[in-house]
Amino acid sequence: MRLISPVAWARIEFTVKIDDISTPPNLEPLMTRHILSRTAFFTSLWISLMLWLIPVQAQTAYPVKTVRIMVGAGPGGGTDIIARMLAEKFAESLKGTWVVENKPGASNTIAADFTAKAAADGHTLLVATNTGQAIAPHLMKLSFDPIKDLIPIGLIVTVPNVLVVGAQVPVNNVADLVKAMKAKPGDFKYGSSGVGSTQHIAGEAFDLAAGTKSEHISYKGSSQAHLDIIGGSIQMMFDTTSSAMAQIKSGKFKPLAVTTSMRSPQLPDVPTLTEAGVRGADMSTWYGLFVTAGTPAEVVGKLQQELARILKLPEVDARLKGLGGEPGAITPMQFGELNRSEYERFGKLIRDTGIKLQ
Repeated sequence: MRLISPVAWARIEFTVKIDDISTPPNLEPLMTRHILSRTAFFTSLWISLMLWLIPVQAQTAYPVKTVRIMVGAGPGGGTDIIARMLAEKFAESLKGTWVVENKPGASNTIAADFTAKAAADGHTLLVATNTGQAIAPHLMKLSFDPIKDLIPIGLIVTVPNVLVVGAQVPVNNVADLVKAMKAKPGDFKYGSSGVGSTQHIAGEAFDLAAGTKSEHISYKGSSQAHLDIIGGSIQMMFDTTSSAMAQIKSGKFKPLAVTTSMRSPQLPDVPTLTEAGVRGADMSTWYGLFVTAGTPAEVVGKLQQELARILKLPEVDARLKGLGGEPGAITPMQFGELNRSEYERFGKLIRDTGIKLQ
């Protein structure tokens, strides 16, 4: 359909009227002013209509297809729990279909690689931790850049790591554990969600700080390691509270210490490693939401705004704190700076300790 300009409308209308009548000379100036006035009116109306329509036309509908939230660990772990909670809340407000896809392995980087190479339309998101974003890139060759190829949407939660042993392990505190480990160097095995994970780095730091020697066993996610701790094939783990809390509450894990400078509100009776006599092995894990670089700014902004709203919901706040975490309360820009600083910090730590892929 061809649109006719307001000036043309006015000219058509008044050309017909003027040609059909004989206008006295003394009325010609009045008619001219009237024509100009009507022309200006229609022009103003046209411009207002266009200005009203432009923002509507420019808005990007989102979502327009299924949104996939990628998780770099198996079902049942902390990352998976958090991703499924977010998927539910996003679906409630933004509508559409939101699904969680697990791509475990390679220290969470398989899911990150998939997200980095996905279509830049905001329909592929990633719940990542500092394992995949800040540690693993210094230990393995990746085909993507975690800083340049993924846009931070926001910090979801920060959780402490907690040193746990199986219920059948005959130790009840860190001092007993260190004594047992020194009595049988190399006999104690600790699990992690992958080489280069915060669990792995915490275990290496613990051995260095306590003067012990243990064997690292890598898994494709914390939930697999849990089974072996319960079964007795490995003895311990420096897991995140978000992942380990259910096993702690059920009595299958004994928590010996949290690896942060302050005690966890969810485990108030569990000392910090420093309080337990082991210094220099502090470790925490953050979970953040990312999207493929190049995603339209309007979609990125919508996701950032919605994540911030979700994190303020009382039920979400309670759920995250129930996992032993502290919900994210920083801006997307600040989270981007945290992501970069963690990348640099862990890079230096790995170079200094000489940790390598096994």
